[in-house]
Amino acid sequence: MAKMKTNHKHYSAGAVIWIVIKYFSLVFFSFVALLPIVSCVITAFKTDAEYQSTNVMTLPESWLNFQNFIDAFNRANMGRAYLNSAIILVFVLLGSVLVGTQLAYVLNRFKFPGNGLIRSLFLFATLLPGIAMQVSVYQIMSNLGFINHLYGYIIMSMGTDVISIYIFIQFMENISVSLDESAFIDGASYFTIYWKIILPLLKPAIVTSMVLKGVGVYNEYYCASLYLQDKRTLGVVATSLYTFTGPLGSKYNLICAGVLMSLLPALIIFLLCQKQIYSGITSGAVKG
Repeated sequence: MAKMKTNHKHYSAGAVIWIVIKYFSLVFFSFVALLPIVSCVITAFKTDAEYQSTNVMTLPESWLNFQNFIDAFNRANMGRAYLNSAIILVFVLLGSVLVGTQLAYVLNRFKFPGNGLIRSLFLFATLLPGIAMQVSVYQIMSNLGFINHLYGYIIMSMGTDVISIYIFIQFMENISVSLDESAFIDGASYFTIYWKIILPLLKPAIVTSMVLKGVGVYNEYYCASLYLQDKRTLGVVATSLYTFTGPLGSKYNLICAGVLMSLLPALIIFLLCQKQIYSGITSGAVKG
């Protein structure tokens, strides 16, 4: 009976050490990333007495203590915050996609004096820190009467996103100009070409842009706190969590409960749309 030959791969001492370092680094950084989330979940189920008498990683006496979630939802007016955040996200994402794709269409398909200058100015804008421009932005918002109004914050947030524009331009480079020319010969206008040809083909880039823009808008605290000053009626998810902070101390068990509730909508959307998100990001990367 013939013996089967088995090939055993031999590793040198250096290769073994490098493999150990790689796996140790992977486990260590995964632990570092998950530790805050685990501690937040544990703290969210603790009573005030438990939180004050135990350390962060001590498990709560009961995992059925949902009073913190009820108190956080009611006291922080989370229902109104969810509604405001949803309204802002819908209009900002739609507006930024329409503005960004149309601007990218003009810059990519039309050659005119100043085209390169405009692209360079957009690149220069990415180098400017946003906080340094808030004084002038606040003055403009104040003069237009946009402060403390949801529509004003939406208009400001849907302003041109430079990163998204470059994503659209880069993706549009791979769409053949012959499609535009054929449609134009058949009598299509420039807007028809954009709406019926370019925009549908930009779907992967749009998904990528919406993910990046949506995460930024949903988590935005500084601008939301600055321009939506009426926290009871104009509060968003990011600002509602600061209801439990103050000079006399912070209610971290309620804050952690609020954090988990703020993560819930994003988690649900991700689970429902993960196929589209992954396919859009992957297609955008391949096309780019």
